[in-house]
Amino acid sequence: MGADKKNVADLTAEELYALAREREQEEAERREKESRKKRDELKAKRKEMVARHRKELAELDRMIVELGGSMPKARASRSRRRGAGAAGTISQQLCEIVATQPEMSVGEIREQAESAGIDTKNISQTLAYLKRQGRLASPRRGVYAAP
Repeated sequence: MGADKKNVADLTAEELYALAREREQEEAERREKESRKKRDELKAKRKEMVARHRKELAELDRMIVELGGSMPKARASRSRRRGAGAAGTISQQLCEIVATQPEMSVGEIREQAESAGIDTKNISQTLAYLKRQGRLASPRRGVYAAP
């Protein structure tokens, strides 16, 4: 339509429809741009708030330890959740247990894990995770083997 602008009354139905689609697309792009800008602003605000919160928590923890208290459990257990134990992560230990025999049932794995001092509360989920990762194979239901 560029240089030769027509009066709306002179446009054909197809031209009006194309013009409407073009306008609709421009409006959608404008709304998306505004939404993206607002989303970025909110993400920046959240990041700033989390950083400030962490600093405040660290200061409180430091003051508690200074007064002879121990570190709060939520912060102290973080390293355990990441598997920083001397014998490796629970996943690694379970893989080693399963590798000792050609095939093991979940019950046998649980027994050996408990005797090794491994928390077996979520053993089924951990075994399923290891299977999805390809670190364990399951020839049949409830039985695991090293790949």
